[in-house]
Amino acid sequence: MSSKIKIADLFNGLQNQMLAQLNTNREFIEHSVSKGDSLENTWIEWLKKYLPNRYCVDKAIVIDCHGNLSDQIDLVIYDQHYTPFVFTQNGVHYIPAEGVYAVFEVKPELNKAYIEYAGDKIESVRKLHRTSTNIIDRGRLFEPRSLTKILGGILTSASAIQENTIKKHIESLEGLKSIDLGCSVETGCFYVDYENDEDVKISDFNERITNFYSNRKFESITFSSSDKSLVTFFLQLMRYLQQTIGTIAAIDLNEYSKAINFKIDEEL
Repeated sequence: MSSKIKIADLFNGLQNQMLAQLNTNREFIEHSVSKGDSLENTWIEWLKKYLPNRYCVDKAIVIDCHGNLSDQIDLVIYDQHYTPFVFTQNGVHYIPAEGVYAVFEVKPELNKAYIEYAGDKIESVRKLHRTSTNIIDRGRLFEPRSLTKILGGILTSASAIQENTIKKHIESLEGLKSIDLGCSVETGCFYVDYENDEDVKISDFNERITNFYSNRKFESITFSSSDKSLVTFFLQLMRYLQQTIGTIAAIDLNEYSKAINFKIDEEL
């Protein structure tokens, strides 16, 4: 018996499993609204299956402590450890902005209109106010941390445009609308590199993160091969979530309790 295995074969198997999961019933739904809902639900179930349990995935509206709302987002990856409440009204999830790791627009294909639409949806989340407070971990008190980046992307079944055109449209998105990551199941995934660092001299965390997005500049875009679209997207997404974003800032519950005229006691 061989004592080695080809890692590439394992990834090929994973790609085939992911593709089969994602394609389930997709091609049998013809009505446009139902088809759109089906695509969103398929991507949501797919990510729920493969992402670690610490990450929640749902279609949702994102809110902040001032009552501001994002647009409805097709797919939100979020935390429920440091952000302990998600409101659900009439089947609609309302997720505090502090808990959001990533937001994705789900469309049938990549094209100019859908890329720009995704940018608008991403902006509606990134511009929301987020809080940050201190936290005790293993007996140690940690000061409020700076706000994490919110990953923005687009997920599609196919692409109506070539790589150079995708690059042009992605590059045209600026500031809070910029896209970090995308996947077309039939043609491949892509990720975008930008030039910019946070200005740590800005003490206001919301001002700092807005400044970061406003000043970052497109540097390059990298595409995967079509036969590795899902597995490369998944690997890149996990790299962003675990090694770039990490743990989100702890939510300041007192900022939300102001809505009901209640101050939380912070002493024990």
